[in-house]
Amino acid sequence: MSSRTQNASPPPDTLWFTRCPVPTATGIAADQGRLAREFAADGIAVRSLQDAPPEVAADHHYTHALTGLFREGGNVPALWARSRGEATRLIGLTWIEERQVVLVRAGSGITEPGQLRGLRLAAPHHDIGIDFWRAMALAGLRGALGLAGLTLADAELVDVPGSEGGGQWSAELAALRDGTVDAVYVKGALAVEAARRIGAEVAVELDAAPDRRARVNNGTPRPITVHQRLLDAHPELVARFLAVLLEAADWAAEHPADVGRILQAETGAGAEGVAGAYAPGSHRTLRLDLSVERMELLALQERFLGEQGFLAAPVDVQAWADPEPLRAARELLRVRRAGEGSGAGSGASSGVVGVRITDFR
Repeated sequence: MSSRTQNASPPPDTLWFTRCPVPTATGIAADQGRLAREFAADGIAVRSLQDAPPEVAADHHYTHALTGLFREGGNVPALWARSRGEATRLIGLTWIEERQVVLVRAGSGITEPGQLRGLRLAAPHHDIGIDFWRAMALAGLRGALGLAGLTLADAELVDVPGSEGGGQWSAELAALRDGTVDAVYVKGALAVEAARRIGAEVAVELDAAPDRRARVNNGTPRPITVHQRLLDAHPELVARFLAVLLEAADWAAEHPADVGRILQAETGAGAEGVAGAYAPGSHRTLRLDLSVERMELLALQERFLGEQGFLAAPVDVQAWADPEPLRAARELLRVRRAGEGSGAGSGASSGVVGVRITDFR
């Protein structure tokens, strides 16, 4: 970890956050106003990049070129940005099981991974800086084929141009419906709803595979990243932000109904789509860590993305990660809760929020 000069510059007026339309601790914390409350006494606004005007938001959700931005989202753009030289740091990982399946047309008789050999598999193509849709599809198909000891080379990948404004997976599902391809990979709540609309059937249920490596993809594991400049200048702000996410994840574990409501708003799907995409107990899996297992799974994804040409240069996942902010956040949360238990209060009222990150090493 690089040396840091505590408070060498004034704190930013605004902290930004961005997340994908999926289950995230950031989304839970934002919905409940936790992030805004945490920094209100400091005069720091906390705003969602999704609500920012285009001239501010730009493409920062993917490039992470905005210094004051926290990002909890897919690992494909995060690794891509790092591979292009953006000075981000990996400060947490989550693993939320979103339903991942390979779909086929009804009545095809395809019911197991080995039957994908030689079939036409949809490989979407979008004209964007980092085509995470294509990366997701290839990783999902790789995982499904791998269950039968096969590789992508054992099937025919068919390029499917993405449709403008057609919704998630719409081009691939249309190609499946029209017979242009034999199978498509989809994941998440909107995909569940879309697949039902065209009557597609599940050929491979990746969630049923006991080996998590079969489900490594854009959102599994999902990184939380921050810009190095913010971390260097104000590590205490980073620790406090992460402490709020830890609290939100703990709250979510005890409030499944509320989490379901929030997920409908985050994903844009209905209750049926959310229930079909996220297994019972998913509300208990939003907690952050940088465990050996998750780091190894992220490294597996990095190698795959490099082999498929999505990265400008290799990313050393271990060197990218900085575990200190998460350690500091956990200690900060412990101190706050101890203060609450003794009647001292928490956050700014307890005087804990100004504690230095170096106090937690």
